[in-house]
Amino acid sequence: MTNEFLAFAPISALVPASPATGLLDEMMARVGVDGIVAALADPGLLALVDQHAAAVRDTLESAGRDGDADGLAGYARAIVAGARRMSRGLPDPGFAPTAPADWKAADWHLLRLVAICMIAEENGVL
Repeated sequence: MTNEFLAFAPISALVPASPATGLLDEMMARVGVDGIVAALADPGLLALVDQHAAAVRDTLESAGRDGDADGLAGYARAIVAGARRMSRGLPDPGFAPTAPADWKAADWHLLRLVAICMIAEENGVL
């Protein structure tokens, strides 16, 4: 065995640590990556996502929850469930809007999920 194999991350690093991080990974793939990239490219969209992030933090704090994987995943589950009840779906991974203008016109639940993903990144959850 050569040392080149030591450069690779262990398999455990490729598997979500918990169901919560798995859900957050899925949200990141569905809306987070494209939404965050678009927000970083447009100050107006970034301000909108920041407002959603502030609301997420306030809601978690009011509920006595932390901005950890469990708290953020629980909030994301509630947003997804509410969207489904209103017959609103989520884009498949790789099919979210990419243009800031499209994100500015996106449904509320998608922006809230982008904010959850942004907080997860800021908090080192993902």
